[in-house]
Amino acid sequence: MSNSLSELHLVAAARPNLPKLAALWHALAARPGLCRPLLLHTGQHHDPAMFGTHLADLGLPQPDHALGIAGGGGHAAVTGRTMMACAGFWSAWRPAMVVVAGDVDGSLAAALAARKLGIPVAHLEAGLRCGDRDMPEEINRRAIDAVSDLLWAPDEATAARLLADGHAPGAVRAVGNAMIDTLLARLPAARARPLPEGLVPEEYGVVTLHRAANVDHPAVLARLLSALGVAAAALPLVWPMHPRTAKRMQEAGLALPRGVRVLPPLGYLDFLGLLARARLVATDSGGVQEEATALDLPCLTLRPSTERPVTLEAGSNRLVPPDRLAESVAAVLAGHWPAARPIPLWDGRAGARMVAHLAETLAPHLREVA
Repeated sequence: MSNSLSELHLVAAARPNLPKLAALWHALAARPGLCRPLLLHTGQHHDPAMFGTHLADLGLPQPDHALGIAGGGGHAAVTGRTMMACAGFWSAWRPAMVVVAGDVDGSLAAALAARKLGIPVAHLEAGLRCGDRDMPEEINRRAIDAVSDLLWAPDEATAARLLADGHAPGAVRAVGNAMIDTLLARLPAARARPLPEGLVPEEYGVVTLHRAANVDHPAVLARLLSALGVAAAALPLVWPMHPRTAKRMQEAGLALPRGVRVLPPLGYLDFLGLLARARLVATDSGGVQEEATALDLPCLTLRPSTERPVTLEAGSNRLVPPDRLAESVAAVLAGHWPAARPIPLWDGRAGARMVAHLAETLAPHLREVA
C-alpha cells in the first residue's frame, strides 16, 4: 500500500459535483502546504458535454485518477461498481481524507468505500433534506451524512439540523454555499459568452428537467410538456436538455411543445451565461435553485418539495405544480415576484471556511505522521 497522507482526494462522479469541488480546490491552492488536492473521477458522467468542458470552465485540471465507472444499470449497479472500484484504488493509494460532494450515487459509493477502509470522509453540502424518501438523492444524502467525519453545511439552519441529529459539534461547520463561490468567481466570464443565436437578454426563460420523478413516467412528463407549451405562449423558453430527458421523450414518443427551443447540454460558463441573462427559470434541479437565488432570478421549481428551503425563504424561488406554471410565468412578467433576499454565508468564502476547518482537524494529524 502507498500512503499519501498529505493528499486530499476530491471525488467527482457527476457534473453537479464539479462547481462545488472547484471552490475547495481553489481555496486549497491559495493555501499551499496544508494538503495536496487530487481530483478522482469515478466516471458517472464522462462525455465532453456532461463533464469534460466543465473542467476548463472551472479552472480545474484533468482528473489525477479516473476509475472509468460509467453510469447505467440502475442505482444499485452504479453504486456497487463505484464502491468496489474506489475500495480497490484506496487499498493501494491511501489518502489523508476523501471529500465527496452532493448526493449522487457515486458520492455515496465513495463515502462508504472510504469509511470501510478507515479513511476519513468530508461531505461537502451536508445536511440537506427534502423529506421525500422515495427520491434516490434523499437516501444518498442521508447515508453520506451518517458516515462522514466532517460535515460542511451551506447555512446555519442546516448545520443546526445536523447537530440535532447527533453529529459532534466539532464535525459540523456552516461554511456557506460552495456553488456560489464558483458562480461569483466565474460570472464575469459567463456574461461575456455569446448567447445562442436569436436570444435577447431578459426576453426568454430557461428550462431544466432531469429528475426521475419528472421524466421517467410518460404521463408525468407529458403533463410537464403541456404546461411548458402553455407557458411558452407568454415567454419563449430554451431548454438545454439532459441526455436522460431526451431519451425518455424519445421512448415515450413525446414531442416538444411549440415555443420551446432545445439546446444541447452546455458547459458551465455557457449555461451560467444563459441563466444570468434570462427572465426566469423553470427547473427541478437543486443547484439551479441556488444559482437562481444568487442571481436574483425568479425560479419556478417544478417539484412538490425542495432540500434547499433557504431559497424559498429568500423569496425568489417557489414550488410550482405544473398546472400553475403558466400562472407563475405571468406573475413574473407582471412584476409580481419579490427580489431575492441575501442568504447569510453565501458570500464566496465557503472554500476558505472549508480549508479553515480542515486546518483545525486534519493538520494536527498530518504533523503526527510527518
